[in-house]
Amino acid sequence: MKRIATLLALLALAAAPAYAANAVRISQAYGGGGGGSGTYLFDYVELFNNGATNVNIGGWVLEYGSATGNWGSTAINIFTFPANTMIQPCQYMLIQLGTMGTAGVALPVTPDFVTTNLSMSQSNGKVALFNAVNANVACGSETPGTIVDKVAWGTGNCPEGTSTAATVATQGLVRNNAGVTDTDNNASDFTIVTAPVPRNTASPKNPTCLVTPTKSSTWGQVKSIYR
Repeated sequence: MKRIATLLALLALAAAPAYAANAVRISQAYGGGGGGSGTYLFDYVELFNNGATNVNIGGWVLEYGSATGNWGSTAINIFTFPANTMIQPCQYMLIQLGTMGTAGVALPVTPDFVTTNLSMSQSNGKVALFNAVNANVACGSETPGTIVDKVAWGTGNCPEGTSTAATVATQGLVRNNAGVTDTDNNASDFTIVTAPVPRNTASPKNPTCLVTPTKSSTWGQVKSIYR
């Protein structure tokens, strides 16, 4: 009977949906600002906490890399979150990036953070969230355990899975299911959206996240059979 129970438990684990190791992830990325044809005057990255607890991202960093360039090749491609920056469960956070363009409008909601760093490419590039600085580091040479999440578009190397298609100045990358979907494949997790709408910490929290309990599919569930 224990063998049957073990088999059933393993089948249940295999059938369970995959969940990202990190609750905080990049939910939007827009690189069309800073030029003369964008929807918005500025680039931005939106974060989302899909977990059930507050996460302190103080000291974590956003780093940009050109399509085939290093992460954070210079100091202006790095933004560090201030100490004790908290993102609540099911909450979004908006970071305005780079310099102002000559076309487009201001972001429709107030950014939670503003930096002139990280002027991203509108067509091909990559951006990552790290829990420690990886300055001027090539893809694959990151300090182990420091990558929280990343997304690459167009010819950008170092994606999760496969890069998304290239974008134009009026388009942004939006994670599916309002930030919840994370299969570790950028091409399937993100949709390219014309005139994406960013969200900040004052925006309504994700309703799917609020009603869906966090699942932990671990070998411990199997071991419990024998206790």
